[in-house]
Amino acid sequence: MTADGLRQRLERFIARAAHADDVHIEGLRKLPGGASRQTWSFDAVYGAASTPVRMPLVLRCDPGATTLNTQRREEFRVQQAAFASTVPVPRPFWLTDDAEALGIPSYVMERVEGETLARRLLRDEAYAPARAVMTAQLGAILARIHRIDVGAHGLDFLSAPPAGESPALAELDRYEQLFRGIAPEPHPAFELALRWLRQRLPACPTLALVHGDYRIGNVIFGPEGVRAILDWELAHVGDPAEDLGWMCVRAWRFGSDDKPAGGIGTRQELFAAYEGAGGAPVDPARVRFWEVFGNLKWAIICIAQARTHLDGMVRSVELASLGRRTAETEMELLDLIG
Repeated sequence: MTADGLRQRLERFIARAAHADDVHIEGLRKLPGGASRQTWSFDAVYGAASTPVRMPLVLRCDPGATTLNTQRREEFRVQQAAFASTVPVPRPFWLTDDAEALGIPSYVMERVEGETLARRLLRDEAYAPARAVMTAQLGAILARIHRIDVGAHGLDFLSAPPAGESPALAELDRYEQLFRGIAPEPHPAFELALRWLRQRLPACPTLALVHGDYRIGNVIFGPEGVRAILDWELAHVGDPAEDLGWMCVRAWRFGSDDKPAGGIGTRQELFAAYEGAGGAPVDPARVRFWEVFGNLKWAIICIAQARTHLDGMVRSVELASLGRRTAETEMELLDLIG
């Protein structure tokens, strides 16, 4: 769909959704990044010319078929629950599963101004104050996410381990099944990691809502630190230590390996902030399991994104290039389990 075609559909859709007259879409542009979603930024302007209402908004939608099973409605409802629970997220406004409305199943949310590029956070002097506080902020926000009451917010549709089954086993089975179905070539390092993980499944005292992709890169930030947490499409019920381990995966450090928590802090700083904000006591050995699992999960996601391009579902240089990053995770997994 062209930008002009999308603009016209957005004007009609928001007029109905917001019960507004004379809606005009301004500044419509596609944002970079987002391998599994398209994201468009725009302003919706409506009302009397003398006192117009201007809403800064973002449209989040599927780019087409993918090999990853993600659902817009589920992501929208999880984001609604997070917003209601005072987690810093863009306010979700409207959802449509009707392809006729916008041409693509989508939802519209508030646009939070700020930066998302990790390398700017880690390198630019303007964000030095953010680097000093964000490990503590992210630990505290994660504790708040893990306190979201899944039942009270109607999130029972989220995937969860079968009763009595280890959430580690459930996630390992899920990603191994995906790996077996999509890998175009053998990966002995991943086979070794799968075996290592199956021999070390940790106990999980309490299940919680897991963000599933909690990392630098899915955070809007300013010089003062965190402004919003993004990308809730991988949310599920599981072991809260999974998010802590994922935050420490090497791919999210962007070269700052002396600060394994997103390139901005130590594991100990992250854990202390999490516990200090009401998170359950952290078992470093359990988090280590999830860090190893996280590296394997990232590798499998890279394969899935590359297959999306190779199979002709969505033609994208970004998706194709992600397939080359499996070599990085193979080396990291061998270091972690060696």
